[in-house]
Amino acid sequence: MAGNDRVSGTMEFQASASDNNTPLWLNANKYGLSCLQSLNAYARGTVYYNDVYKPWNVSYTIGSDLVLPLRYWYTGYNESEYHSTIILQQLYVDVRWRKAMFTIGAKQQPAELRDNLLSSGAQTFGINARPVPQGRLAMADWWSIPRTNDWLAFKGHIAYGIMSDADWEEAFVGTSGKTYNRWTRYHEKAGYLRIGKEEKFPLTLTVGLEMAAQFGGTLYNYRGTDENGYRGNDAMKLKSDIRSYWNAFVPGGGDTNESEFQNAEGNQVGSWVARLNWEGENFSIGLYGDHFFEDHSSMFFLDYDGYGEGKHWKEKKEFKFFRYDLRDGQLGLDFRLKNFRCIEAVTLEFMNTKYQSGPVYHDRNSGNSDHIGGIDDYYNHSTLPGWQHWGQAIGNPLYRSPQYNTDGYIYFEHNRFVAWHGGVRGHISERLDYRMLYSWQKSYGCYRHASVKPIENTSFMVELTYQMPEKSWLRDFIIRTSYGMDKGELLGDNRGVQVTIQYKLK
Repeated sequence: MAGNDRVSGTMEFQASASDNNTPLWLNANKYGLSCLQSLNAYARGTVYYNDVYKPWNVSYTIGSDLVLPLRYWYTGYNESEYHSTIILQQLYVDVRWRKAMFTIGAKQQPAELRDNLLSSGAQTFGINARPVPQGRLAMADWWSIPRTNDWLAFKGHIAYGIMSDADWEEAFVGTSGKTYNRWTRYHEKAGYLRIGKEEKFPLTLTVGLEMAAQFGGTLYNYRGTDENGYRGNDAMKLKSDIRSYWNAFVPGGGDTNESEFQNAEGNQVGSWVARLNWEGENFSIGLYGDHFFEDHSSMFFLDYDGYGEGKHWKEKKEFKFFRYDLRDGQLGLDFRLKNFRCIEAVTLEFMNTKYQSGPVYHDRNSGNSDHIGGIDDYYNHSTLPGWQHWGQAIGNPLYRSPQYNTDGYIYFEHNRFVAWHGGVRGHISERLDYRMLYSWQKSYGCYRHASVKPIENTSFMVELTYQMPEKSWLRDFIIRTSYGMDKGELLGDNRGVQVTIQYKLK
């Protein structure tokens, strides 16, 4: 690379206007760079510097992504806004050698095994929340396993970081008496095995395991204001020593405030994922699945249930297990036409999260040796802030994010639901593209706060993207317009438009 080829970037302006909250698909799956406020706008600039250190054949990228929320400057802070006067959306360094890549900083990472433009989102590693600052070591490209003649390949990553939303959590909770956390540690890892060789036979199977954990930091609980106007708080330091980092990698230990009934330390989440793909000459079709789990009961569908009775209630006496059903998951089908521009890709998904290992939670005791562990309460945790960052679900946005809550509670109140989702994208003309998303969802609340009756929601979005002609002085501009709507009790009745103008720096 030489000269200006090393530097690239964009300048962007976006504005949204809605009659109520910003509709779901104008707000979701934007790496957290969105808000619910009926009127909002931002200016954004990205700069990327790419180079190669030739003596070691190491390439590296320095990326920066700065956002200025415009509404803040004339209305002041609001919890449903962008939450910051200036947002450092991304700031990272990538160092790459052969297939290995080390990343330090906050970087937007796409979801695996799905179309990120059409899917409703992955359940564990989605694209809905702001990136977590971290150090990440990855096998970025497929690595052929030796002696398999390229029929088996692997890729994956491991990362540790710290969540950056403590100020948002404190402001969102306010004086409600609810809890929030500071300096929450973060860990994630994933591994994917691909079986097949496309150049020999077009059918491949990819299976993978994605896991993550939140742990450590300090838990706060504001008690409100006393008669003298003093606002006090309780604080509890959570475990964050070297053992905690190991327990995040291999789930174990227990949380600071637990009794003799101990689960694994921190908030442990993950997904079994798989994709069966046919890559034809003129089209490709893929069938994928994503089974989310919160603990071993839904990860392995088994729980040990052979404890003794009486004074032996803590001892393992029998080879006996309780078996759970595979009822929850996301199933998706996507279809891509390679030579038909009008309809380039189609995605259809179904999600069910109602089971969650069942409605009963019971730990063994001296009077009852049976051990049944249900009520997995997806995305929530009793001590840590749950599977969210800056108020947005880290995984799939159909789990209604805490930013929708009006009581200062950082909690997923609607994690038991069934949903259908579809998306289509293509080209209307050489310079005009379109994308449409549609979702229907029926929520049952959650086991701990069940809805009196199921409530439904329908969300829709249509988006047009226009690339200016090459011979025009505006050739480096892209204009995107979107219309979105929600209808139903879950998200309310919302209608809105969004306009984005982007300029590519060369």
